[in-house]
Amino acid sequence: MSKPAVQTVAAPEDRSLPVFAEFDEIVERIRQRAFELFSSRGYQAGQKLDDWLTAEREICWPAAELKEGKKTYKVKVALAGFDGDDITVTAGPSELIVKASQESSTEDERESGDENVQWSEFHSKEVFRRIDMPGEIDLSSVTADFKHGMLKITARKAIASEQDQPQKVSVKSAA
Repeated sequence: MSKPAVQTVAAPEDRSLPVFAEFDEIVERIRQRAFELFSSRGYQAGQKLDDWLTAEREICWPAAELKEGKKTYKVKVALAGFDGDDITVTAGPSELIVKASQESSTEDERESGDENVQWSEFHSKEVFRRIDMPGEIDLSSVTADFKHGMLKITARKAIASEQDQPQKVSVKSAA
């Protein structure tokens, strides 16, 4: 199994890593594409979510799955065509960002000897996926493994301190 890079960000407001700016650029491209889809239908209302999801799939969104256990979260992301070294997982207190990218030359892909590509659905060598976690995670526990095109991320749930635990309150009835 390959070991993708895992980086952590302790505070939700810390957006200093380059992956956050890159992700914001991708979201802007998705927004623009969703608007193009909306306008191509003659600005008819009622399909905003469908337009957004279609734009995400077209631009950069790989399929993913999130499972919650008693003590852990497990995330799987399909990243066929990438190697473990191409993948970076950024973990924040309540989010994961997966980035996979490869260096490639368009000329090499378009022409190979006596063959010319007539059309291709392979439009990107860079994908992003942001996963909002249902609760906070223990950043020191985040691990990622990559095998056969499937990225598997595991993170323990953050343990709340005793002061954050619910306290028993006695209720007295009025007589």
